Amino acid sequence: MKYVDLPPVWLAAALVVVWNQKTHFDYGLSFGPVWADLLGGLLVGGGFVLIALAAYEMRRHRTTIIPHRDPDALVTSGIFKRSRNPIYLADSLILTGMILYWDAVLSLPLIPVFVWWIEKHFILAEEKRLRRNFRANFARYEKQTRRWL
Repeated sequence: MKYVDLPPVWLAAALVVVWNQKTHFDYGLSFGPVWADLLGGLLVGGGFVLIALAAYEMRRHRTTIIPHRDPDALVTSGIFKRSRNPIYLADSLILTGMILYWDAVLSLPLIPVFVWWIEKHFILAEEKRLRRNFRANFARYEKQTRRWL
């Protein structure tokens, strides 16, 4: 069960919901011609770039990328200077981009639900572990860097 409780699995589940909504319950709604496809593609691409940058930094610092494990290092460099959670931000960008690209208008409310779920289910527990393992360093980092943007 621990392999199922990972952010990419939750993102995939959300994308399945979006795809089903668009396929079976679109009700003729649309974002419009080209702009949604373009913006959606940019958001998805940007999300994958964020994931790559974050994974590179975490690998460089030899710490885990798996959410439920204790980290070996507090990563505050690279993309982590801008966001404490660039991978979760990337997941949200990918979900938003696919909603736009697939023209799944009725799935828009899924974005804040997804962000809320990720924050409550993963981020708070991760930050608790970081606070416990890297006390003063994490307190400083938390004051300097926003959770999302």
